[in-house]
Amino acid sequence: MIKLRNKVIGFLYRNILKPVFFLFDPEEIHDFMTACGELLGKSSITRSLTHYMFDYSNKSLQQNILGINFVNPIGLSAGFDKDARLMDILPSVGFGFEEVGSFTAKPYGGNPKPRLYRLPKEKTLRVNYGLKNFGAKVLHEQMSEKKFAFPVGISIAKTNTPQTAQVQVGVEDYFYSYSTFQDVGAYFTINISCPNTCEEKPIFAMPENLNVLLAKIFSIPKVKPVFIKLSPDLPEIQLQGILEVCQNYPVDGFVCSNLTKANKFNHYGKGGFSGKAVEGLSNALVAKVYKFYGGKKIIIGSGGVFNAEDAYRKIKLGASLIQLITGMIWQGPQVIGEINQGLAEFLKKDGYKNISEAVGQGNNF
Repeated sequence: MIKLRNKVIGFLYRNILKPVFFLFDPEEIHDFMTACGELLGKSSITRSLTHYMFDYSNKSLQQNILGINFVNPIGLSAGFDKDARLMDILPSVGFGFEEVGSFTAKPYGGNPKPRLYRLPKEKTLRVNYGLKNFGAKVLHEQMSEKKFAFPVGISIAKTNTPQTAQVQVGVEDYFYSYSTFQDVGAYFTINISCPNTCEEKPIFAMPENLNVLLAKIFSIPKVKPVFIKLSPDLPEIQLQGILEVCQNYPVDGFVCSNLTKANKFNHYGKGGFSGKAVEGLSNALVAKVYKFYGGKKIIIGSGGVFNAEDAYRKIKLGASLIQLITGMIWQGPQVIGEINQGLAEFLKKDGYKNISEAVGQGNNF
């Protein structure tokens, strides 16, 4: 019955709703869907109806990672719920967790519009928001009033201004958000890889600058797990340097990866590229990071996940958790349940009792 339900909803979305949505500006649709999701999350009745329409659960998908309980491994990537408005409804859609933000010390209205574009043939979004958010103080006050039904990660970045391109100013900007959210959220992600800021290249993706940042971050006692979000476009020597720096600090894991700025897509215009454009690069990064640490760090795989096969590939390469955005936009909200059900079937077929047993089992990189 669940498969039939998902097929019907998926058919209706892809053949009726999506063609209509794709007639309009993508940012307008994003804002509209966010408002709808926020409204649905306000009532127990609408949450229950949403759960009935979309959710899927299976014990084989449950994990305790770094002391956090995940009912399934599929999460919403940072960049969709920029101002933490969807935490009430997303568990009912079937997500096992989400990452909000990225948040910055000061509010920022984002880069000039238009800043979100669809590339239908490539199953890709071109994104140039530039870390739009309300700022750490406002968002902390907003989130402090909430109770979370699932794990919520706090993604932090530095405010998108020329001043924060100075290393010490940037460090203090990160640290303000980090210290502000000590009492909110299940984990932190330090986003050092946003491709859409005013600087030419993210300065804290340089190992020597990252070392300064992490020294400041870990100058106070760590109260929750800390992840680092990596670019998929890092040269090998730079990636090696980042991973070596992180060995010196209690970094718990990595998000692999952010958007790509690969040259083959640059003719489409300014921005970073999601979805299928980044899938291969993301998979390679998952495999490299897993191999570098010998499987001792937790990896969240993000980029190009449209179905259970895509998610399982990342898991077999070394990801314990999966994030997506673009796949949901292309396939429909029922894709979360489809992926989770597909993962449970893959685990059963391969003889695994729990998804944690499959992590890294296909890493022959």
